[in-house]
Amino acid sequence: MATNQAAAQNTARQMPHSVVLEDRKKLTATGILSIVSYDAYTVTLETSFGTLAIGGEGLNVSELSVQTGEVKVGGAIEYVQYTVKHEKSGSFLKRLVR
Repeated sequence: MATNQAAAQNTARQMPHSVVLEDRKKLTATGILSIVSYDAYTVTLETSFGTLAIGGEGLNVSELSVQTGEVKVGGAIEYVQYTVKHEKSGSFLKRLVR
């Protein structure tokens, strides 16, 4: 079972990623690896480019396709924001001594 999940994630990582926002009411995102969390105010998605946060009011995830990595979000969308995980290169002392 775990190998199927890993294979699905590798396939999703190879898919192109796009975000289409229509009239600030309907968002379609492709290349989504997983839904991290969602509620009426925030939808957090994992992409190969980092975490994608969608904020607004009355948000709902209306469709998710695991095969294509496509997610559809509806509601009053106020913002779309990417965050990238930065790997630490060592302790503060190691970075200071460099």
